[in-house]
Amino acid sequence: MALAAPGVGSNLDVNDIVSKLMSIEQRPLTLLGNKEVSFQAKLSAYGVLRAALSTFQGTVTALRSAASSPAFAATSSDSTIVSASATKGAAAGDYSVEVLQLAQRQSIVTAGQTSATTAIGDGSATTLTFDFSSISGGTLTDGVYTGATFTASGGSSHTITIDSTNNTLHGIRDAINAAGIGVKASIVKDGSAAPYRLVFQAESGGAANSMRIGVSGSTDLANLLAYDPAGTQALTQTMAAQDAELSINGVPVTSATNTISDAIEGVSFTLVKAGSASVGVGRDDAAIRKAVDTFVKSYNELNGSIRALTGFNSETRQGGALLGDSAARSIQASLRAVLGAPLSGVAEGGIRVLSQIGITFQRDGSLALDSSKLDEALSSNADGVLRLFASSAQASDGMVRIVSSGSTRPGTYAVDITTAATQGRLTGSSAAALTITQGVNDTLNITIDGTAATVTLTAGTYTAESLTSMLAAAINGAPAFQSAGAKVSVSETGGVLTMTSERYGSASSVSLGGSAAADLFGGSPTALAGVDVAGTINGLPATGTGQQLIGAAGSDVDGLTLEITGTATGSRGVVTMSKSFTQALDEALNDFLSGTGPLTSRTDGINRSLRDLGRQRDALNMRLEGIEQRYRAQFTALDGLISNLNATSTFLTQQLARLPNPYSE
Repeated sequence: MALAAPGVGSNLDVNDIVSKLMSIEQRPLTLLGNKEVSFQAKLSAYGVLRAALSTFQGTVTALRSAASSPAFAATSSDSTIVSASATKGAAAGDYSVEVLQLAQRQSIVTAGQTSATTAIGDGSATTLTFDFSSISGGTLTDGVYTGATFTASGGSSHTITIDSTNNTLHGIRDAINAAGIGVKASIVKDGSAAPYRLVFQAESGGAANSMRIGVSGSTDLANLLAYDPAGTQALTQTMAAQDAELSINGVPVTSATNTISDAIEGVSFTLVKAGSASVGVGRDDAAIRKAVDTFVKSYNELNGSIRALTGFNSETRQGGALLGDSAARSIQASLRAVLGAPLSGVAEGGIRVLSQIGITFQRDGSLALDSSKLDEALSSNADGVLRLFASSAQASDGMVRIVSSGSTRPGTYAVDITTAATQGRLTGSSAAALTITQGVNDTLNITIDGTAATVTLTAGTYTAESLTSMLAAAINGAPAFQSAGAKVSVSETGGVLTMTSERYGSASSVSLGGSAAADLFGGSPTALAGVDVAGTINGLPATGTGQQLIGAAGSDVDGLTLEITGTATGSRGVVTMSKSFTQALDEALNDFLSGTGPLTSRTDGINRSLRDLGRQRDALNMRLEGIEQRYRAQFTALDGLISNLNATSTFLTQQLARLPNPYSE
């Protein structure tokens, strides 16, 4: 008879025996689990280290940016006269500003009308033509010009149609405002017997934005609205268009607005009223101080993370997850080596090490910042401080500008020019005709730098000087040229015109045709295409594009881009490149964090080990299943055998008990 359960009938606890035996057999599985926990801890630690390095790199990048393009500030001695602001790259200095007059917009007003809603004229279609230009000469008495000239600028005219639907003061006002032509119309009620007066004000200031209003159609509207500063003036000027006039360090400056942003590089002046004030422009060192302080704190946080991961706590007697790890120690040592090394490419006596600006290592490997020493360095040699954190590129020739350093190695490189860049130009073969007649000689078909457009010139009789102004305005105002960024300058010598592209190089050219070409430039003008700059950098042939000279690919000056201005050829000095601490740190951090760096190598190795542990666990589990089955089979058989022996023993005992006792009576 089979036993219902192991141990039944024998009192042998098979389950307990097998369980205890299997706990011994499973010890290798426990060891694998402990290894996995250790590997997972290291994997997590490498993740913490990677995050700390990435955070520090962000701080390095911010410091590099702050040093590469330092902030500037402008301070005015009297902001009620002129205020100022400065952007990165501003020209530092002290500027004496004298405001002579403010820019203002022209305002003209019609004669008074008894009603703003009564129709003016018979309602026939009438065209109002608005032109904008400058008024010169003559006299101005009670808002009316005598003997003045309205100099045409070649700008586009704007037309508005007035008819029976809008031939009231209200209608004219609304039509002008809706047209968006640069004029704001309003109605003023002055309290007189004919109180309603239409006021026109130019939306842009400056002397060149004076108005001329032509009226074609209704005589009544012409009597009210026709306005020509050089002729009939039905309106009265209440405010003249004028440029702002000022001087900066004694140099006269004019502007169509009261905000001047192109007089001093990176500095914007806002004129408030006439008077004198001084404006100081200088580097704003607060931004670089903050960036340096943040950099030191960020490095110390990284250093603290590495110490915690690789150190041993004597109190808890526990080591960090990366205790003894060579990769973490190597990263820490590399960063310390970069920060402790002197900067290359710095002249003797310059700032070469971080300790010169107050950044020093402490015994625990952290950095300390002496703020007073940093302030002293910024005061005495700010450029030297900035060079520590921003890779420096300096040209000894003032007319050589470094556009990009590319992959240039630190060093000093000679610049030699064989051909200076030139602009495309067209020079007339005879003096220009000074009269432009509509429909006769008023069009030019022009191609500038490969972009073509047809330009209609403003009819009129000009001086040689005013003709050049009109031509430049008309050509540069063409939408096709504005979209393409093409632009020309027009000059004259002895009445002969020269049109020059503002672009340099072989892509620069000027050609023209059209009805005005022969009258303005003669029958056989001379056209010259531009030439690219040519020369060498570090003795190697460089690529010239316009005024830019680019270093040879694969060389020490790979990607170095220089803008060569002026016409001088031969030696143009040297360019000196130095690598900053932030660049060296950034390169090291990129190596640490790259796909082939030590962190990736370590984590890939751990992941491989974890996969191998998984395979070992699966194989061990299969082996343990077999062992357990064998133990159960063996002890179940033993259980049955013992049970059978117990039954036999009981039977024999019973049989022996039944035998008669031969010694009994």
